[in-house]
Amino acid sequence: MSSSSTSSPTDNSSHGSVALSSFAAINAVSGTNTSTSGSQKPFSLSERLNFEIYRYSSYSPNYLPENILVDTPNDQTSRWSAYTNIPPQFLTLKLRRPAIVKKIKFGKFEKSHVCNIKKFRVFGGLEDEHMVLLLEGGLKNDNIPEVFNLRCMTEDGSENLPVLYLKIVPLLSWGPSFNFSIWYIEIHGQDDPMYTCARMKNYNTLREIEIIKLCLKHFRQQGYMSAFGALQEQTNVKLEHPLISELHKYLVVQGDFEKAERFIAECIDEGLMDEYLYKQDYKHNWHMKHTESEVKPGTRGGHQLVVDAKKRLIYLYGGWDGYQDLSDLWVYKIEEDEWTLLCERSEQSGGPTPRSCHKMIFDPISENIFILGRYLDNLIRSSECIKSDFYLYDTRARNWMQICDDTSQVGGPQLVYDHQMCIDADKRTIYVFGGKILTPRSVNATGAIEPEYSGLFSYHIATNTWTQILVDCHHTSASQTDVMSIKSRITHCMVFHNKQRKLYIYGGQRGKEDLDEFLSYDVDTQAISVLNKEHPNQGTTAGNEAKFEPSSGYTLRATIDCERDEIYVFSSLSKIKDRRDIQHMDASNSFWVYSLRQRKWSRIYYCRHSSQDGNSISRANILGANKGDVLEPCPRYAHQLVYDELANNHYLFGGNPGICQQQQLRLDDFWILSLEKPKRDEILKHCRFLVRKMRYEEMARQDPVSAMQYLRHNIADVIDHDDAEQLNNFHKLASLLFKTHDGCLEQRDSSVATPALCRNTEELDGNADVPVKADLSDGSATENISLESNESLATSGISETASSPSSSSCTKRARTECNPEFMNKRAFLFNKLVQLMPPSMVQPERNLSDFVVM
Repeated sequence: MSSSSTSSPTDNSSHGSVALSSFAAINAVSGTNTSTSGSQKPFSLSERLNFEIYRYSSYSPNYLPENILVDTPNDQTSRWSAYTNIPPQFLTLKLRRPAIVKKIKFGKFEKSHVCNIKKFRVFGGLEDEHMVLLLEGGLKNDNIPEVFNLRCMTEDGSENLPVLYLKIVPLLSWGPSFNFSIWYIEIHGQDDPMYTCARMKNYNTLREIEIIKLCLKHFRQQGYMSAFGALQEQTNVKLEHPLISELHKYLVVQGDFEKAERFIAECIDEGLMDEYLYKQDYKHNWHMKHTESEVKPGTRGGHQLVVDAKKRLIYLYGGWDGYQDLSDLWVYKIEEDEWTLLCERSEQSGGPTPRSCHKMIFDPISENIFILGRYLDNLIRSSECIKSDFYLYDTRARNWMQICDDTSQVGGPQLVYDHQMCIDADKRTIYVFGGKILTPRSVNATGAIEPEYSGLFSYHIATNTWTQILVDCHHTSASQTDVMSIKSRITHCMVFHNKQRKLYIYGGQRGKEDLDEFLSYDVDTQAISVLNKEHPNQGTTAGNEAKFEPSSGYTLRATIDCERDEIYVFSSLSKIKDRRDIQHMDASNSFWVYSLRQRKWSRIYYCRHSSQDGNSISRANILGANKGDVLEPCPRYAHQLVYDELANNHYLFGGNPGICQQQQLRLDDFWILSLEKPKRDEILKHCRFLVRKMRYEEMARQDPVSAMQYLRHNIADVIDHDDAEQLNNFHKLASLLFKTHDGCLEQRDSSVATPALCRNTEELDGNADVPVKADLSDGSATENISLESNESLATSGISETASSPSSSSCTKRARTECNPEFMNKRAFLFNKLVQLMPPSMVQPERNLSDFVVM
């Protein structure tokens, strides 16, 4: 965002940064007192905190760490610069006393600089050797100071997180071969003992409870039940929810597998595993629609679709068929699977002229369709033609009406294309953002004319009034202090969340620049926030350095589900990058989900397509693009994607496949994308398999004949016999009947794995689905795996081969008794099952042994 970009001082988002262009702005954000020294200082939860340089990795001559204490943006030497860019490089700051730290401000040089840090992390804690991640982000390479919100709560969000030390770790500079530089740092928060004392006490109490729980977990895992009972009685701290303790009793202590199964089924019925299911990724399925209609829309790109979810209708208008703009209006009846032509030439019925690159929204209250904008070829951009006409189509009366001949004359936007429109139906308001402004062609113009971009406008339907909310950052009025501005763009995504009352804007392009910002705009408070889309693990103890988000340089189409708090993005061809040399590179499709609750991206699928020609595209129109066993649309741009919120399905129509040899080729294929998460019956079946497999392994040791019958009847019931992998693993279980046992567990076949609820294929460059984050695959439980671990073999990074039992790994108790071996295996299974339960109900994920390093 530019120096005139705005942000609300009350914005409490814990993600992203806010660019500040004046001293008054930082005072507003930080709560710094600007009154005279003689007046009493008012209490604020966010004040500027004093700190000193405590430790550093290195520094270059004359670029001392202490330079960051002084803000002199016009002095190129007033900065800390590391001696090398080889990690780890860091600065550790020590506050005057423990504080609740809310924000960190990075000052900058007066112009862009190659040593500015493009990526960094900030850690914090009460001890300099034990700190947690508070922020992972990056600075823009400009001269505008940036303020970042720091995580100031514990991981469960129950208590404030007091901090005495802050460690700033640069990871990457804007000039990759240059050393890291930090010019100026400010810390904002509250360190008043009257405020922090109670929070320190609560935090220490929380830590004490966690320590006790770790001890209780260790005692129970190791069978020290006297110590377990004594500690629990003396402290009155419970290791877990009573329901989880009951499962432990049935499964681990008593070995009553039938009761354990019934108990798990009850937990699932009561929704205790719903939180786990919600966190799993979707499984996707594309289906090409072959409608029974005698007539249907022809090939096109740059058209528009809207959905009337209540009446189960989809409307299509206009577009470019490769030779001319279109003005036909169609309706698709979802239930009847039928297209109907409403207007072949809308301009003959009082509607808009043929057009493409326009935008269209549906008002569910009035059941009207609104259309704004269009693209005009440079040859016909005369002053008479460049008018921003605004139309309405009444779907009940089935007639057109022109609302305005030129919105720019009544306070609205000029004629634009590649903009975005959303509707706030409750407040009867339409929002229009971005797009490139079309200006009259000048015959005397020499050289390229700098393009103009449109800002953010609102249109109130009831009063027929336009309001400009934000101007573009390069607008002539943007420099005025009372004018709010934003960096406008084209080819971006924009959706409106009607419950949060926020616009979400992602990606886009401005000239040759790809914009990867993920913005939210509160329509009530006018607060702009920059979501930290680049690092979804911000504020947790683990980070992911890989950039895991849709690429802003490609054609993106976005929808939103306000009930699920999810934004969906379909990414396909780049008009600029892929069309030029489509024959020499592979194109791809991918589908993403951004969870507003978890504040992170998930890629549902990624499919790379080999170079395509016109013949293959023609076949794709009939048969679909086939990638192995996955049937899906071929890569394209200028297509449209809409979301049916009642059926939770996406519909995609048409587009431009970007074939250089056939530049007029457009598509008319019609697709449905369905997304499903694992259901309760799937996870119940999975849990039953885990429990029955455990029971079978014990039976195989004691009564092989009964075990064989149990395998054939009981385990076979919870196997998907149509799944080749599950069926193969089921057959391998029979090998346990022929194992020999000598008082200690023998080496098992490490290839025997539990049929996972969904396959774990979450590689960044994979081509398959990514339905589940944690694979609960279960090899034979073993003693040389820490039985305290809550992690599955897949998530812990331990292969099943490496974790298979051996005679040397058995404990002393296991050599003298058989029961402890079974108890250990059951405890390992118990730890895997509780991963599916709400974290607040179960034992700590960490282990006491994690803190002992020999």
